[in-house]
Amino acid sequence: MAGSKRDFYEVLGVNKNSSADEIKRAYRKLAKKYHPDINKEPDAEEKFKEVQEAYDVLSDANKKAAYDRYGHAAFDQTAGGGTGGFGGFGGFGGFEDMSDIFSSFFGGGQTRARRSGPMQGEDRFMQIQIDFMEAIKGKKMDLKLNVDEQCPHCHGTGAKTPNDVQTCSRCGGSGTIKTQQRTAFGTFVNTSTCPDCGGTGQTVKEKCPHCHGDGYTNKNITVELNIPAGINSRQQLRVAGKGERGANGGPNGDLFVEVLVKPHEHFVRDGRNIHISVPISAIDAILGCTIDVPTVYGEVELKIPEGTQHGTTFRLRGKGVKDLRSDNYGDEMVKVEVKIPTKLSKDEKELYQKIREKEKKHDTFFGNFKKAFKL
Repeated sequence: MAGSKRDFYEVLGVNKNSSADEIKRAYRKLAKKYHPDINKEPDAEEKFKEVQEAYDVLSDANKKAAYDRYGHAAFDQTAGGGTGGFGGFGGFGGFEDMSDIFSSFFGGGQTRARRSGPMQGEDRFMQIQIDFMEAIKGKKMDLKLNVDEQCPHCHGTGAKTPNDVQTCSRCGGSGTIKTQQRTAFGTFVNTSTCPDCGGTGQTVKEKCPHCHGDGYTNKNITVELNIPAGINSRQQLRVAGKGERGANGGPNGDLFVEVLVKPHEHFVRDGRNIHISVPISAIDAILGCTIDVPTVYGEVELKIPEGTQHGTTFRLRGKGVKDLRSDNYGDEMVKVEVKIPTKLSKDEKELYQKIREKEKKHDTFFGNFKKAFKL
């Protein structure tokens, strides 16, 4: 019964003011979520059918207009005669669906079907994983794909020769056929897709022997993917024409490859900058030193000035990540971690004792700190 069904807008998570593209995107997301081949939940198939039914109505302008005006009653073929619904009126059974009736009443007595011309195929998506250094420097890799490609012999027509493509005799090349029905309310014209040519306006006399009239061939191919230097995790690369096959001779969709980058043991990326922490001894921090710092492009000499504090960060300009749209590079940020030894030799202890004795003759760091709290 119509009353037991959920609101179609609620099913798709849209509203009456949503655009056709928004409705389509919502449908694709839910259809993928509840598809029985993907979702093994007990109610997945039922939800998938519910989503499909809602989209069938809301994606069609005529059906959507009827639904907005009359709700589920517009499509309830079991509703009783009288005022309960529209299925009870005699003489309307020849229409493809109830939206045709409303289009006939309110749209000039005629419904229209669009001719099905060439349509681009759907896009495909896949993920790959690469190492941190591969993302920094870029790489080329081979992708093995199974694709439907336009038949090179018939160029997607499905015909043996160009002369075998003929104008459909049933619809005269329009892709649609019109039927009339006389009722007590007058004569109504219904325009529907031609069943002989499927809306293309053309038929094939003799099929292409290479693709058997399909217009495409299925094959396993290898595509070289060029991963640019500086790509970041979750970014996508487009491979044109390697998506799902088009319809009626239309081009294939595209393939979108999402790149996932493995983390590095020492380097951490932040936009175009790279961060690294390097350990130095307390002596080197006090007296200063020169160290060879690892970067993604090799070691670079860095001067540590005397008196460097733990946590001090130095910048190595141009040693970060390359910008994808220019030849500019980010920087490497080097954070110094001063390491205090936990085990000392006898000689080392004596040296530190002597340093502490000398330090007592002057204000110590902690002594100055305590002075700040004296009232």
